[in-house]
Amino acid sequence: MGSFYRLYSSILYKAKYQALMSINPKKNTNTPIIPLPYRHAATMELFKEKTDTEIWRAFNAGDEMAFNYIYRIHAASLFSFGSQISKDQGMVQDCIQNLFIGLRRKRGSLSEVKSIKAYLFKCLQRDLIRELNKKSGPKYSAEIMEGDSFQIEVSFETKLIQQEQEGEQKAKIQVALNQLTVRQRQAVLLLYEEGMSYKEIAEVMELNEVKSARKIIYRALDSLKNVLKK
Repeated sequence: MGSFYRLYSSILYKAKYQALMSINPKKNTNTPIIPLPYRHAATMELFKEKTDTEIWRAFNAGDEMAFNYIYRIHAASLFSFGSQISKDQGMVQDCIQNLFIGLRRKRGSLSEVKSIKAYLFKCLQRDLIRELNKKSGPKYSAEIMEGDSFQIEVSFETKLIQQEQEGEQKAKIQVALNQLTVRQRQAVLLLYEEGMSYKEIAEVMELNEVKSARKIIYRALDSLKNVLKK
């Protein structure tokens, strides 16, 4: 989940984006025409100060630059998240591509979204669970996944480790993290690796209340403390 993995994911999806852009719903004639070499930089500059609600509304109104921005910002993290649910990278890639294609076709009738990342993660999780259930029968849900889902790789880049640790301590933390339940590992990853709020975590994990997300995190951290004390 380090910089190399994120870069790999980003490169992997450049070709996918070209396929998506060729699908056409209606083009927004108000979108400024920008020479190709500068288009991506201009897109990032245009939307970087806007809220998720503003970006989503622009996309829903047919703004191609908003679609470009959403894809470029979230595709890599979606791939990383999806790979924690299914080890079948082809399935993950297909579900992400289909997710963006579906959103693009439905624009103009999409509901308002406050956190684009949480919304996309929730949609991808549902799609992957649907595909997994097609293959193995209806045994997976947002609450029930494979026991090895959301394995946490301890990295010096993550916020879970504030200072460099010796190899032995790192290994101990690694073992402790992966003794957590699947749901606890998922919540910890969303909080520390993806930087989500408790409200966003509750949305992704399809919890009815934000306090349920807090409870899962608190229990996970308490379990970690107990394991590391031994």
